[in-house]
Amino acid sequence: MKFYTNQHRIVYALFFLISFIGISQENKTQNDTIKKATKELPLEPERTISFTTEKGTWISLDVSPDGKTIVFDLIGDIYTIPIAGGNATQITKGMAYDVHPRYSPDGKSLVFISDKSGSDNIWTLDLSTKEDKQITKEKKHNFYSAEWTPDGEYIVGSKGRGSIKLHVYHKESGSGSQLFDKPEDVKAIDPAISPDGKLLYFSRRKGSWDYNAQLPQYQIGTYDMEDGDVDIITSRYGSAFTPTLSNDGNWLVYGSRFEDETGLMLRNLKTGKERWLAYPVQRDEQESIAPLGVLPAMSFTPDSKNLIASYGGKIYKISLENNAATEIPFKVDVKLNLGPRLDFKYPIKDDKNALVTQIRDAKPSPDGSKLAFTALNRLYLMNLPNGTPKRLTTNNFTEAQPTWSPDGKYIVYTTWKQGGGHLFKVNIEGRPKPIQLTKESGIYTKPSWSYRSNRIAFHKGSAQVYDDAINPFSNGVQEDLVWIPAAGGDIKMIDKTKGRQNPHFTKVDDRIYLTSNKKGLISIRWDGSDEKQHLELTGITTYGFRDSSGKDDHHHVMDACFALLSKQYGAANKNASRPSEIQISPDGKTALAQINNDIYTVIIPRYGKTPSISLAKADQAAFPAMKLTVMGGEFPSWSTDSKKIHWSLGASHFRYDIAAGKKFADSLAAAKKKEKELKKTEKKSDSTKTDDKEKKKEPKFEAQEFKVKVTYEKDTPKGNLLLKGGRLITMNGSEVIENGDILVENNRIKAIGVSGSLTVPSNTKTIDVSGKTLVPGFIDTHAHMRPTWGIHKNQAWTYSANLAYGVTTTRDPQTGTTDVLTYSDMVEAGTLHGPRIYSTGPGVGFWQYQIESLDHAKDVLKQYSHYYNTKSIKMYMVGNRQQRQWIIMAAKELKLIPTTEGALNFKLNMTQLLDGYPGHEHSLPIYPIYKDVVKTIADSKMALTPTLLVSYGGPWAENYYYSRENVWGDQKIQYFTPYEELARKSRRRPGWFMDEEHVFKKHAEFMKDLVEAGGLAGVGSHGQLQGLGFHWELWSVGSGGMKDHDALKVATILGAQALGLDNDLGSLEKGKLADILILAKNPLENIRNTNTLTRVIKNGRVYNADTLDEVWPKEQKAEVFHWQTKKPKGIPGIKK
Repeated sequence: MKFYTNQHRIVYALFFLISFIGISQENKTQNDTIKKATKELPLEPERTISFTTEKGTWISLDVSPDGKTIVFDLIGDIYTIPIAGGNATQITKGMAYDVHPRYSPDGKSLVFISDKSGSDNIWTLDLSTKEDKQITKEKKHNFYSAEWTPDGEYIVGSKGRGSIKLHVYHKESGSGSQLFDKPEDVKAIDPAISPDGKLLYFSRRKGSWDYNAQLPQYQIGTYDMEDGDVDIITSRYGSAFTPTLSNDGNWLVYGSRFEDETGLMLRNLKTGKERWLAYPVQRDEQESIAPLGVLPAMSFTPDSKNLIASYGGKIYKISLENNAATEIPFKVDVKLNLGPRLDFKYPIKDDKNALVTQIRDAKPSPDGSKLAFTALNRLYLMNLPNGTPKRLTTNNFTEAQPTWSPDGKYIVYTTWKQGGGHLFKVNIEGRPKPIQLTKESGIYTKPSWSYRSNRIAFHKGSAQVYDDAINPFSNGVQEDLVWIPAAGGDIKMIDKTKGRQNPHFTKVDDRIYLTSNKKGLISIRWDGSDEKQHLELTGITTYGFRDSSGKDDHHHVMDACFALLSKQYGAANKNASRPSEIQISPDGKTALAQINNDIYTVIIPRYGKTPSISLAKADQAAFPAMKLTVMGGEFPSWSTDSKKIHWSLGASHFRYDIAAGKKFADSLAAAKKKEKELKKTEKKSDSTKTDDKEKKKEPKFEAQEFKVKVTYEKDTPKGNLLLKGGRLITMNGSEVIENGDILVENNRIKAIGVSGSLTVPSNTKTIDVSGKTLVPGFIDTHAHMRPTWGIHKNQAWTYSANLAYGVTTTRDPQTGTTDVLTYSDMVEAGTLHGPRIYSTGPGVGFWQYQIESLDHAKDVLKQYSHYYNTKSIKMYMVGNRQQRQWIIMAAKELKLIPTTEGALNFKLNMTQLLDGYPGHEHSLPIYPIYKDVVKTIADSKMALTPTLLVSYGGPWAENYYYSRENVWGDQKIQYFTPYEELARKSRRRPGWFMDEEHVFKKHAEFMKDLVEAGGLAGVGSHGQLQGLGFHWELWSVGSGGMKDHDALKVATILGAQALGLDNDLGSLEKGKLADILILAKNPLENIRNTNTLTRVIKNGRVYNADTLDEVWPKEQKAEVFHWQTKKPKGIPGIKK
C-alpha cells in the first residue's frame, strides 16, 4: 500500500497546473483532434451492421405537401421514398437517433427529434442545403414528437420526463412556452394542428402508464390556440390516440383498441360520424411509455382522399372512400454504427480460499490504532494499518454494527439468530469473552456508547416481527429508541424512533444526536424531550425525476426494479438529494453527511436559527464544507479526536485527514489563482485556446486506503461421483446423448460420454439416473432475491427456494444495497444454501447520480470494478444519451459488462443497443418486431432478458399462471415459501385477463426470432415467485413457437454467455463446473417437464430437490425454516 504525504500531494497539484499552463503547440493540435472526436455524443463507433430490409419496426412517416414523397424513420435514421414506393434515400445518419420527421408546410424543411446534441431536442433540416438547426436546448427532458403550425412559423412539441406537456417554439429561436399546465397529471403527446391553426389535437391520459392496465388509457384532447380552452372529444373504451388530420379539415383519424387489437377510426369532423378505416394495424403503445407516440405517425395525402400509414412492417395507402389498402413497397439499405462490443469473460477459479468482498460497519478505536468490523456476519478486529484481522468471538450467528467504549477497552455489538437477537459487550484484551447485556430478545440496531454517561443508546424492535419478515420491506413496525447501562440490565425507554435514527454523541454535552428523515441533524434529552434541530443539508440534484405530486423520487431505492418507475412519474427532478445519515463530530463543531453514496463534511454554524446548507458544490457552500469521496463510500464514522473521517467500500477501509485535505484544497486554489494571473499576461490567439471541458482531470486529495484481507475457505466437495445411464441434454451445440454417463471429480465434470465409455476410478460413488434426463443447472439472469438488509439472517429462503427449483446461478441486476456482497460470500463459503450469487450491486441509477463527465463515470464505476467485484453493472436510466455513452465508455475501460433497464421505453432501448450495451432487462414494450430490430439485436450480441412475468405493454404473465395454476396446492412451493408470501400471492389476488389479452406469447415470438437469428437471451424470473417463477418464465419464453431445445439454451448456455461465465457454466462439458439437474421427465417432449426435478447438483454437491437435504458427498438434513413448524395444529378449535 502506498501513502503520499501532504507535501507530495501539493507538489503534484502545482506541477500539474504549471505543466498545463505551459502547453506546447504540438499538444494543442492533439487537443484539437480530440475535441473533434469528442462531440456531444462522445462514443466512437467500433462496429457496423449492414443489411437490406423491406420491412421496418415502428415506422413514423409524413407525406410531402406536393404529395410526391414519403419521409419516414427506421431504427434511428430518416429516409425518403417516392409516394409510389421504391428504394429509400437516406437523409440522416450517424450515432444520433433521429425520429418522427414532419414536413414544413412549404415542403422545404423537416422537423424531427434527435439526440445529436447529447439529449433529446427538436431539430429542423433544410432539405436543399442539408443544414440542420437545433431548435431546443434541453439537457434533462425528453421530446416525443413535434409538429409544425400551418403557417410554418412555429413548432409544437411534446416535452417532459413522464408527465409530458405540450410546448410551442418559434422556428428561429427562444425557449418556447408550455401551452397548459392543468391538470398537472395529464400526459399530452402526439400533437396535430387543424389546417386553420385554431385547434390543437393530442393524445392525453392521466399519469404516464399503468401496469396490468384497465382500459381506457387515452382519449383525444384538444387545445384551443386562441383562448387556451382544453377539452376531450372522445370516450372510447379501447382508448383514442394519435390524432391525424386531413388537409381539408374534414377528417380525423385516430387509433383505438378493439378487443385485443388496434385499429384506425375515421371521424367526419363535420357530422361527427365514425367508422373503422383499418383493422388490425400496428399494436398500440397505450400500456407503456409511448416515447414515439401511442401509434407511429401517419399522414393524409394532400388531396385528403387517402391515409398513408405503417403497420405490419410495411407502408400502406388507405382509401377513405372504400377502405382499400395498397402497399407502398420500400427497400432500405441499412448501415448502422454501433459502439464497442463488451464481451469479457470472468473465470471461476478453484482456489481453496478466497478473500471476502465486503467489510461492514467498520469503526476505528478511540486511539485510531485498531479497526472493528464485520465480515461474513462475524465480528473482527485488526490493527491499523496492516494488521491481520482476527475474530473476537466463536459465535455461529450474525454479529453486526460494532461500536467502541470511550476508553477503547470494549466493543458493543448486536446479534441475530432465529428467534431473536441481543446486545453484547466484549473486552478486546486477553481472551475475549462476550457478555450479553440485554435480557429479552429483540432486534437491536445502531448501538452507540455515550462519552459522558456510562450508557449505550440503540434501537429496539420486535424479535417476532423481524423473525417473520420475509424481505427487506416487510418490517414496517415502529421501533423504540432506548438505552441500557454499559454493564447491562434493564432497558430504559427514551422515545419512539419517529423517523429518527443513528443515535450518537458528542464530548461537549450529554444529548442524544440523531438523523431525522425530515429535519436533518437533531438532538434530544435522555427522556426524549427538548428536541432541537441543528442542521439541514441537501446535496446534488440528480438526473432523476419527481412524481406528479411533487414528491421526491427514489433517493432511497428499496423495492424491485420495476417499482423504481412511478406510474405517475412526471417532471424532471428539481429536488436536491437529502442525506441518509448525518453525524455530529465528537467536538460538536462539524458534521459529516452521507448523501447518495458520497460523504461530506460541513461546519455547523450557530446563529439563532437552523442553518440550511446545500452541499451540491461543497467548495462553494454557504459555510466551510468539503466533499471527501471520489468513488463513493459506505458506513461513515468520525475519529474520536474529530480530525478524521472513516468509511468503507467493498473490503477496503478509508481514512480522510480533514486538515490535510483542507491544506491541499488551499494549495490547489492558490495554484489556480497563479495560473489565472499567468494567462492574463500571455497573448494567445483564438486558435490556441483550449476548451475547459478538454482539460485533464483536476487532482484531488484522496483518503488513505487500507486493504482489509479476511480469508475464508470455499465450499468445495471432495470425491468422485458417476451419474450413470441418463439422457444428457448437454447444451454443447445440439448434442443429446440418449444413454450417457457423467463423471464428476470434486466440483467439476471430469468426463462425459456414452454410458460405459468412461474410465471410472475405483472409489467413485454411482447414482443410477437411467430413465432420467440431465440438463445443466439453470441460470436466472434477472433474479431479485432480496434477503434482509442491515442485520442479516442466517438463512435466506429466497436462495433456498431457487436452488431447490434448479436455479444454480443467479444475477440480480439491481440489488438496491450492497448487502448482497456479504450474502454472496456466505454462499460461496457454504454457510448459506443458495445458487451462485452474482449481481450488479446497487444500480447506477437516475435517483443517485448526475454524471458530469467521462472521468466522473469512471470514478462511479470503479466502485464496481475495484471494490464490489460485481463484474457487471446496471445502467439504470442514469442520464441523457451523452451521459449513457460515458458510462459504457467507462465500463469498457474497467472491463465491466453493463446491462440496462428497459423502462417501457422502446426509443431508449434502441439507443442503448446502438451504443453497444451488452445487456437489456425486460421485454421490448412493442410488438410485432421485424427484421431491422431482430437482426440488429442479434448481430450486436446484446443479451435480452425479457422478464415476461412482468411483461411490458400488457398484462403480466404471472397473472396468467396464478389464475390458471393451483399454486397454493403445490406442496413444494409451500415448503420453500413463507405462508405470508404465498398466501398473499396465490389465495386472493386481482389480475384475471382473457388469454388473448396477454402479451407474453407475442413477446415470445420475438424471442424465438432473436434466438434463431443467433442472438443472446436469458431467462429472468424477476423475483416474482422464488424458484417456481423461473420455470414460469422459461415456459413463457418458449411460448411463442420456440423449439424446446432453444428454450433450454436460453435457460443455460446463452444465459452463461450473457454473464461472461460460459467457460465454466451453462453446458455439460468436460472441465466445466458440475451444476447438473436430474429430471424425472424429458423437457424436449414438453418444456413443462423442467419442473420434474428429483436432484439438484450445484458445484458437485448433490441435493434432494424436494427438501435440499444433502445426498452426496455427505448425507445431512437441511436446516428447517421456522414457518415450516408454525402451522396451527394440535390446539383447541372447532371440530369439523
